[in-house]
Amino acid sequence: MKRFYQKIALLMALVILAWSSEVSAQADFYKGKTITVIAGTTAGALYDQWSRLLAQHMGKHIPGKPDMIVQNMPGAGHMIAANYVYNKSKPDGLTLIGSIVPTLYFDQLVGRKEAQFDWAKFVWIGSPVQGESQMYMRADTPYKTIEDVRNAKEPPRCGAQGTSDSAYYLPKLFEELLGAKFNLVQGYPGGPEIDLAVERGEIHCRAFTIEAFLSREPYHTWRKKGFVRNIIQTGKKRDRKMPDTPTVWELMDKYKTPEASRRLANVMLASGALGRPMLGSPGIPPDRVKMLRDAFNKTMEDKEFLADIDKRNFDLDPVTGEELEKIVKDVMNQPPDVIVRMKKLLGE
Repeated sequence: MKRFYQKIALLMALVILAWSSEVSAQADFYKGKTITVIAGTTAGALYDQWSRLLAQHMGKHIPGKPDMIVQNMPGAGHMIAANYVYNKSKPDGLTLIGSIVPTLYFDQLVGRKEAQFDWAKFVWIGSPVQGESQMYMRADTPYKTIEDVRNAKEPPRCGAQGTSDSAYYLPKLFEELLGAKFNLVQGYPGGPEIDLAVERGEIHCRAFTIEAFLSREPYHTWRKKGFVRNIIQTGKKRDRKMPDTPTVWELMDKYKTPEASRRLANVMLASGALGRPMLGSPGIPPDRVKMLRDAFNKTMEDKEFLADIDKRNFDLDPVTGEELEKIVKDVMNQPPDVIVRMKKLLGE
């Protein structure tokens, strides 16, 4: 009997030793290594700034304290970066996208060949913000409310880059949901060029994130001068900084939007809940996924990180990787009729 207990004790010791060795190996994986954080835009854009902030602060919370560097990979509205990380990077947790436009799943759902990824199979690390949107309108136009847009003989002119741009699909969605009409002027190289066209009086409006509208110029100056007004926002509830701007959900209730159109709204506006997500390629080992998610969550409470956020006047409304993963799985499971409506709205 004594020898039996000795064998049991030895077996338990070996199990503990093996487990300890495995934990140590996991913790040491990132030691002395460098994580490359891909930014799908040019330097200076808000997605790039978020990528750099995370790269600056997140590494110290990852076991082994790896270096984190940012590599810009702009083009095709973040599509190049997404395709690269999905198809070309090794699934080892050493290549991440720091912050990506959350509407890329539109391209997959409507079957665009450029989307060489499965959105639901990315590894979701977390997002520092949620990305609800708004539409601003020049204050000197007759379009004071969505009701004015609905009743206008001549629709307001809104600027956009292309059909995958929120400045394009949000006005088209508002047409579908609320009966408003917009004249969309496409082909601008980027947001700053659209804003300049608004200042010149060439166009009247633009739709994009609340976060961007509240965080930088020229919008600070515009708001002080009363140059623009916000006529609609996309969140389920009003943003605390835009308490007087109605949500699309309130307006759908007002105009009795049909259920089929509401389902379309749920799919397309889910991108707001994804915010500016950090993600990795499929196949990263689960233990490293946990380390990355834990590090992201700790970064969201890091005092130095929070101080940097305050300096930039950025909002912080984090979403965990687990929450992002659930949102993505739900949104990618759509019936054919919703996909058909999406294709029509996006001009497919």
